Amino acid sequence: MIPLQEASARRREIEDKLKQEEETLSFIRDSLEKSDQLTKNMVSILSSFESRLMKLENSIIPVHKQTENLQRLQENVEKTLSCLDHVISYYHVASDTEKIIREGPTGRLEEYLGSMAKIQKAVEYFQDNSPDSPELNKVKLLFERGKESLESEFRSLMTRHSKVVSPVLILDLISGEDDLEVQEEVPLEHLPESVLQDVIRISRWLVEYGRNQDFMNVYYQIRSSQLDRSIKGLKEHFRKSSSSSGVPYSPAVPNKRKDTPTKKPVKRPGTIRKAQNLLKQYSQHGLDGKKGGSNLIPLEGRDDMLDVETDAYIHCVSAFVKLAQSEYQLLMDVIPEHHQKKTFDSLIQDALDGLMLEGENIVAAARKAIIRHDFSAVLTVFPILRHLKQTKPEFDQVLQGTAASTKNKLPSLITSMETVGAKALEDFADNIKNDPDKEYNMPKDGTVHELTSNAILFLQQLLDFQETAGAMLASQVLGDTYNIPLDPRETSSSATSYSSEFSKRLLSTYICKVLGNLQLNLLSKSKVYEDPALSAIFLHNNYNYILKALEKSELIQLVAVTQKTAERSYREHIEQQIQTYQRSWLKVTDYIAEKNLPVFQPGVKLRDKERQMIKERFKGFNDGLEELCKIQKAWAIPDTEQRDKIRQAQKNIVKETYGAFLHRYGSVPFTKNPEKYIKYRVEQVGDMIDRLFDTSA
Repeated sequence: MIPLQEASARRREIEDKLKQEEETLSFIRDSLEKSDQLTKNMVSILSSFESRLMKLENSIIPVHKQTENLQRLQENVEKTLSCLDHVISYYHVASDTEKIIREGPTGRLEEYLGSMAKIQKAVEYFQDNSPDSPELNKVKLLFERGKESLESEFRSLMTRHSKVVSPVLILDLISGEDDLEVQEEVPLEHLPESVLQDVIRISRWLVEYGRNQDFMNVYYQIRSSQLDRSIKGLKEHFRKSSSSSGVPYSPAVPNKRKDTPTKKPVKRPGTIRKAQNLLKQYSQHGLDGKKGGSNLIPLEGRDDMLDVETDAYIHCVSAFVKLAQSEYQLLMDVIPEHHQKKTFDSLIQDALDGLMLEGENIVAAARKAIIRHDFSAVLTVFPILRHLKQTKPEFDQVLQGTAASTKNKLPSLITSMETVGAKALEDFADNIKNDPDKEYNMPKDGTVHELTSNAILFLQQLLDFQETAGAMLASQVLGDTYNIPLDPRETSSSATSYSSEFSKRLLSTYICKVLGNLQLNLLSKSKVYEDPALSAIFLHNNYNYILKALEKSELIQLVAVTQKTAERSYREHIEQQIQTYQRSWLKVTDYIAEKNLPVFQPGVKLRDKERQMIKERFKGFNDGLEELCKIQKAWAIPDTEQRDKIRQAQKNIVKETYGAFLHRYGSVPFTKNPEKYIKYRVEQVGDMIDRLFDTSA
């Protein structure tokens, strides 16, 4: 049972909470009433605002629409005025630009092209909007006049500023090919930069707006003329320089300023000078003597002008390649891409045809020289052909994209030169074999025949052209002629392309053929001499000359490719001829040989028959010695070493035989006048033999 006091307290607590709740409820009720009142007031305000806004909208919208219409009308007016101004401007283009067009583009190309742009737009406007108006004809006429002025300006700029490239600059350009050090490429400024930019702008305008391609013809004609004149100027430079100073050109040397070129000796393309110098060396060693005649024209008498012409042509070929490359670089900036190859083809034709014609003239001259047996002139083909082959890859690259007829010109010339070169080689070998000079102009002293010296000299000059000469022979399928089997590995897919090893063997076989023909001819010629000893001296001199010439050059190595025993064979031939010569002294030594002497007892008086026999032996020896010395003194052995060797061997034989004979019979009383028969001492006989083969003694 809860105590009364606690219940009373609990009651009071509940009553207090209830009172608080009633107060809270009363507050909430008052707040709701106030909120309802505020809501009613807000609804009233919003309703009033909406009413007023509707009234405002009904007043503003018509005004806005009127304003918008006014703005649209204003814009239309402004556009109309702008269009009118634009249209009216077309009617003033002719008058505004006529003066500029009439005065031309010279010196003010930018302004002129701007005027042409205005005229073009006027033409387009009138064509679209008023094709029958007189204004169209007027601006069209002005446009055509302006286009003609641009074409004329293009021609004028190209003509006035295109200059011939100087020979010295061209030679600077190509001189780097022979130098071991890498040089900076010599720049070629065909047109000043400002002029070039004007030319490019005009060409682009003519293509894009002028619908004109005639300027391309103008371009290639002018540049073609300059290219042709540049190459001809280089050729003329060679001629003038060679006639005045002997130095065909003067390119700048590396590390020197380009405006201070220095002269340096020309590099001969051939080996004519080299071969002649070799002959001089042989002469100093006693190899060269008085030469007999031959129907071969002497190579030593070759005109120097052939060298100059050869040098000039070779350098003109290199110049063409370099200048053509430069021309194509220039053309790429001026001519539209799809017209570049055709224009370039036309541009190079004159210069290329000139080179090809000159090359064909060289071939024609070589053919005539072959008929005359002037094989020295034919040799000009060798350095030219070698250079053409070396330059062909660059040629092919430069001519890439040109017509087939243009590309085939160089291969055609190379083929012609290979054909005439092969013909020259074969005719030379045949001429060596069939040289008819046997009775006339034979060297009376038995020295080296001119046929021999010319043949060796010709072969010497092939040394620097081994690949070229081998290719000539191979191109004519001469392997069958020389019985050389063709290994499939030695040929490429092209029938005229052979390995260098095969060409070397082919050339070696050819040289051996020439030497064999020469030997046969010399044997035939030697029979002209009535004296077998002189015939032997003649063959000895020629064989010795050939051997020494082979040994002092690379010919001996080339011969050894197919004939290993050539050197030994020549030495054997030389020794055989020496032995043949020595037999000529038997008629002298036989008189005093012991086998032919009378036998007698010492202290026993000689019979008349024995005394007479001794007298005859002395007289026969003396007469034979004097006769041979007189005859052989006029003979010649140009090689000092061989001359001394032959003298010494003969002197030893004669002195030994004569010494024994004199020792045995010098004190025998076979005559009352011993000085009549004992005319020479042993030393005197040696001195007489020492003067053999010496016309100056």
